[in-house]
Amino acid sequence: DLFIFTRLFATMIDAGLPIVQCLDILQGQTENKRFAVVLADIKASVEQGMTFSDSLRRHPKVFDQLYVNLVQAGEVGGILDTILNRLAQYNEKAVKLARQVKGALVYPSVVFVIFVVLIVGLLGFVVPQFKGIFKDLGSDDELPWLTQKVVAVSEGFTSHFFLILITTGAIVFGWTLAYSRVPFKRAAHRVFLRLPVIGDVLQKIAVARFTRTLGTLLTSGVPILDALDIVAKTAGNLIIMDAIYFCKQKVSEGQNISVPLLEAKVFPPMVVQMVGVGEQTGALDQMLTKIADFYEDEVDVAVAALTSLIEPVMMVGIGGTVGVVLISMYLPIFSIAGKIKTT
Repeated sequence: DLFIFTRLFATMIDAGLPIVQCLDILQGQTENKRFAVVLADIKASVEQGMTFSDSLRRHPKVFDQLYVNLVQAGEVGGILDTILNRLAQYNEKAVKLARQVKGALVYPSVVFVIFVVLIVGLLGFVVPQFKGIFKDLGSDDELPWLTQKVVAVSEGFTSHFFLILITTGAIVFGWTLAYSRVPFKRAAHRVFLRLPVIGDVLQKIAVARFTRTLGTLLTSGVPILDALDIVAKTAGNLIIMDAIYFCKQKVSEGQNISVPLLEAKVFPPMVVQMVGVGEQTGALDQMLTKIADFYEDEVDVAVAALTSLIEPVMMVGIGGTVGVVLISMYLPIFSIAGKIKTT
């Protein structure tokens, strides 16, 4: 909704329509009732004499700080249509990046849910049925070792099912509670960035978001200190956010942005070098855009590699687990058949 609104609004402003009329048209066109209410309030605020950016600032849950500051820069510079087009392009890139990551997580998530359902079904229903058959065939001590172990796991699962359920819920609740606290969240984000394969993907996503956002802000005329403050708040990772705030502090003291970026030891050396070249040539905004384009493609490749790594591991895990359970259930039958042949 926001992307479509921004794109259409830019087209209408470029065509010379007044802001109030644009808002009135877009309010009537949107199918999202909540967004229509927001646009109605913005329209009323503009009619009462507020600037468009100040009207947007009244709805921070819809229009974030990046959006509002870019619109404000467009109003001041008299290039609102250009800024809105840049915002639309930025939103398009951001949505594409988010869809790449979410799309890659869909398949593993579905497979994991199926795996959990299979395990619960096998241990809770299938194995107990076979256990009744085994009792008719002989004592538990006569069962193969693998069968005894699987039956023992099944008995423990069924007898402690609610305890397992409560424990799982407690772990999830404890993680959620701890993750809401900044020190724990910062430590978790540091661990995430250091994870093999996954950490590399997260770093590339962070670099793409950082360079795309900062490049868009600088191209639109937002001062670098304000731009760094906005970028830090939209980083999505506390370690990245701390590094950007560190850069902001050093830049405010007169340093170039590439020096503290290198000292932060969060961004890849190639990114730092390219930022340094952009500063030296006076084309930092263009260089940041090129870096963003490159790393968005890198995210594409990294996510595909991660998916190709996860898929076989999960399939082997599911197949192996189900196979072990089924083999353990049929081993007693095979042994009985062998004894019948010998007799």
